[in-house]
Amino acid sequence: MKNNFLKNLIPALVLIGAMASCEKQENKIYLEGGTAPVLTSSSAATRVLVMADSIKPGVKFTWTNPNYSFTTGGSSQDVTYVLEVDTAGTNFKGARKQEISIARNLEVNYNVKELNAILSKMDLLENIPHDMEFRIKATLANGSVPLYSNVIKVKITPYLDVVVPIPTNGTLWVIGNAFSTPDWSNPLPSPQDVNQKFTKISNTLYELTVAMRGGGNYKLIQVQGEWGSQYHMLPGGTWEGGEFEKKDADPGFIGAPNAGNYKITVNFKTGKFSVVKI
Repeated sequence: MKNNFLKNLIPALVLIGAMASCEKQENKIYLEGGTAPVLTSSSAATRVLVMADSIKPGVKFTWTNPNYSFTTGGSSQDVTYVLEVDTAGTNFKGARKQEISIARNLEVNYNVKELNAILSKMDLLENIPHDMEFRIKATLANGSVPLYSNVIKVKITPYLDVVVPIPTNGTLWVIGNAFSTPDWSNPLPSPQDVNQKFTKISNTLYELTVAMRGGGNYKLIQVQGEWGSQYHMLPGGTWEGGEFEKKDADPGFIGAPNAGNYKITVNFKTGKFSVVKI
């Protein structure tokens, strides 16, 4: 009888010990919080940007560490920062808002040209003052636990500049297998040399309405018969639009998913293109 009791008692003690061990191993780490970063700038005075001052200091932003903390103590995780820029009154929800990633650093410094380029991407009218707002968003891994800084307001007048160099001769064609014919032939034969030529709306804006076969890819060229100066879609773009650059190599733009007539708009001032089915 005594032996049977011991036989039953030993497994029970082992089970209890294992359960206690599991409870210790399952102690979870919890975020206790953080402090919203405090943003400061080198100057909050009204700024009139001038191309002749392009390499001169524009603005420097600095901010405090948000000090994310956990039940085990201070965070050892990397913190990612994003400088958000938008026009006043939009609460940083405007369609033209810019977000600039700044990994780990607690400051960022822009010269006049770089600051002006941010405003150019927003397609703001040049030589006119705009009420701008800046703030920092701090996050942990995968954009979690965002903390927002105070907002700095600055009135800035941008000058005319372009994000992407404009066509030297004021001409632009689209070429590629996103079109039924003539595929990648360069120069384009007639009548494609006319049908696939953009209309110059302004020095920085080009538009083209063209038939696309669905799928395929294309490039933008400045000079018929030359591949040496092309424009390409940047990673993250889709057939509907995105950012582009001047680059003498692959890849190109993505063609529309379905056959039809499309309006392609290329904006060198903002460095963005859009494609709309009509």
